[in-house]
Amino acid sequence: MTTPPALLIAGHGTRDDAGAEAFRDFVRQLGRRRPDLTVAGGFIELSPPPLGEAVAELVDKGVRRFAAVPLMLVSAGHAKGDIPAALTREKERHPGISYTYGRPLGPHPALLNVLERRLDEALGGSARTPGDRSDVTVLLVGRGSTDPDANAEVHKAARLLWEGRGYAGVETAFVSLAAPDVPSGLDRCVRLGAKRIVVLPYFLFTGILPDRVRRQTEGWAAAHPETEVRSADVIGPEPELLDLVLERYEEAVKGDLRMNCDSCVYRIALPGFEDKVGLPQQPHFHPDDDGHHHGHHHHGGHSHSHAH
Repeated sequence: MTTPPALLIAGHGTRDDAGAEAFRDFVRQLGRRRPDLTVAGGFIELSPPPLGEAVAELVDKGVRRFAAVPLMLVSAGHAKGDIPAALTREKERHPGISYTYGRPLGPHPALLNVLERRLDEALGGSARTPGDRSDVTVLLVGRGSTDPDANAEVHKAARLLWEGRGYAGVETAFVSLAAPDVPSGLDRCVRLGAKRIVVLPYFLFTGILPDRVRRQTEGWAAAHPETEVRSADVIGPEPELLDLVLERYEEAVKGDLRMNCDSCVYRIALPGFEDKVGLPQQPHFHPDDDGHHHGHHHHGGHSHSHAH
């Protein structure tokens, strides 16, 4: 039997020792979950081991092929530029290796379910049904980037978290590099009529930035005693996260890098849209299309192909 390609996990890096250790422990957990795989992990910056050292570790073990998965929620500068550049450098350093590169993780329904759980925990388990959530406004706080596309992905996650779950609203803020910041995001929630607010960090592990989110939330809450504000926890090394990384690994190995099918209602049972899963797709004809015969209108279809 041929040996499957190894799995290389690429992390951001953090100055927070607990956050860096959470990443290293997560890499060890992945290895235990898939004992048939050789697994290594490294960081782009700030914490050991660097990504190059992780590649060297794989090469020392005789690995020639691997799939690299960015352990990142959004596709910002690290995922788009830094990791591919680092991997290209490693390929030059280690002639004969080959690799495929996987997708960032979010916003995947499995992670949205973990975020929902974090919200329930922050509310003391009192908001399990859409009816209980009608006065809960969520402020989803992303890392923040100079890349508008990365910031837009956090907004996409916020919208998908809101859909079908019954929260009054899910607003978005950022802890660095992008507006609105956390206090401005909380001000916005109040202007929109928020009764109860839960600040939800859109981060995988503990670290300096999630700690900053909590501190800023506590500071704002102290200045606004009339508003109930709670802080939720980060996603953490949940089974869903381990499974998702392995799903991204399998996609990369098979070359099955899809578009936005993770959150497609025709593939995945999203809250409130469960009846759409697996529906056959019909082309959606528009009356104004050139060459369209005006007696044959088909509505309710959807032109996104699911045959791939």
